[in-house]
This record gives sequence, structure tokens and C-alpha cells, in this order.
Amino acid sequence: MRIIHSVKQMQNFSQRAHQAGKTIGFVPTMGALHAGHASLLRKCQQENDISVLSIFVNPAQFGPNEDFHKYPRPVKKDVLLAKKEKVDIILNPSVDQMYPGAEMPSLKNKAKKAFQPGLRPTGYLTSVHLGEITERLCGKSRPGHFDGVATVVAKLLNIVSPDTLYLGEKDAQQVVVLKRMIQDLNFSVNVKVCPTIRELNGLALSSRNQYLTDEQRRQSSVLYQALQMARKAIKAGERSAAKIERMMAAHIRRVKPTAIEYIHCVHPQTLSPMKALTGTILIVLAVKIGNARLIDNITVTLR
Repeated sequence: MRIIHSVKQMQNFSQRAHQAGKTIGFVPTMGALHAGHASLLRKCQQENDISVLSIFVNPAQFGPNEDFHKYPRPVKKDVLLAKKEKVDIILNPSVDQMYPGAEMPSLKNKAKKAFQPGLRPTGYLTSVHLGEITERLCGKSRPGHFDGVATVVAKLLNIVSPDTLYLGEKDAQQVVVLKRMIQDLNFSVNVKVCPTIRELNGLALSSRNQYLTDEQRRQSSVLYQALQMARKAIKAGERSAAKIERMMAAHIRRVKPTAIEYIHCVHPQTLSPMKALTGTILIVLAVKIGNARLIDNITVTLR
């Protein structure tokens, strides 16, 4: 396994690999790897000649009051997991490599806030903005977040030049946003979305689960329970999105304290809210338990 820190070195490596007729699979992450990431890496390694993992905590997708400085960065642990999954390349660039010439917030100087929601970094002129699908759901409470996500993934795709990009379905809105960006900007890459990996109690694996206490981790099972209740009710004939959402909220509020940010039944491609449920329904939620903001989703298809 090789660790590359330089954007230019990664580009040169990918160019040589493609010239040799090799396929490249790519899993972009912010590190703090867990079994969900491992499942993506395993799929990537199995289906490609070369597997590439990126580890980059992207400041452009954090708001000024979010957890950029607290976000877990267990680099040694991440490297061990990558070795176990037989990753060929870890791309671990610095902020300066990814945003050359930009003024960035640093761990040593927390007063700097070059990245404000919805704004470009100081000294860096280009960003990717997708419009309405980034302004719903998580984007409503995290303005500018998906601009940061789309921009960094666009850059990573240009740096790594993968044949296939692997994403996790837990981040449903992110998947929709990146698929649309890839379509609209004509990126030559296939996208594979892999199933959510869960803890035994149904909690979707996330790097931010580290913020939960043992009791909060136990209580967080209500999220998946609520999603399964919704699936059962829809399959039994309920067609009112509002009733489904109220039922889920009532179940989740049994755990105190919780703060429900949203619970919605939406169209799986446009993320627009549904009233009468029909076809394929994406049920999404974002709930804060303790210091952890947790997201989850399921898809229900009516035939």
C-alpha cells in the first residue's frame, strides 16, 4: 500500500495506470473509518485493478459553528483498516494541496473562518453549486454544505480519474447531489451505491457515532425502528406522507432529549416532498441525540 500526499503525484500515478490498461476504483472519505467504509473498500478492491481511498477532512463542507476542529482524525487506525482491506493507494492531501493559495481555517488558529456557509474560500475562486436539491433536507440547515461536498468531490475525481466511484446509501442526499453533478458536468465515471451498514440495534454506522455515550447509542435504535414502522405502515396501505411522518416523530420523541431536524417522504431523484405516496419513496430523517447529528433513510417501493 502506498500513501500519496501530492495532487500531482496522484494524477501521474492514475495516468500511468490507465495507460497500462488498469481500472481504478475510488472511495472518498473524511477518515475516521468504520465497517461501513470497509464494505465500500472491499467492493472497490474486488471490482478494480487498483483501489484508491482518499482521506481528507474538507473544511469547505463545514459551517463556522460545526465540528471541523473536533472531527475525529485517527490516521494510524485508518491506515490499519485500509491495509486490512488491501487498499492500493491512500490519497491523504493537505488543505494546501487541495485548495492552493486559499486562506483556510487551521487547527492551530481556530479564529480563522475563511469558509463561511455558501461562500468560497478566501483566495479560491471556483466552486460547484447545484441549486435546489442542495437546499432541501440537510442543505436547509447546513447552507453551503453541499457546495463544499460537490466542489471537493469534483476535484478528487479530476485528481484520481477513477473508472468507478463508490458511495454509501446512508448519505442519501449526498448520493443524489453527486450523481447529478456527475451527470451535469459529464464526468466519465460510473457510480456504485452500496448498502448502509448498521450496528446490531439498527443504528447506521457513521464517524459521528463516536460522539454518542453508551446510553445514547442504545437509545438511537429508535431511528431505525421509526423507519421500519414507516415501511410496515406503507406496505399495509397507508398513503399519507404526513401521517407517516407524524408517526415516526412520535416514536422518536420517546427518547429524551432528542431534537428532530426533519423527517420527510421525498422523491428519490429530486428530493421533492411527497404528499400522496406512490412509486418509489425515499424516507429520510435527521435527528440530534446528545452531541451527535444522525441521519438515516430507507427506500420503499410500491408496485
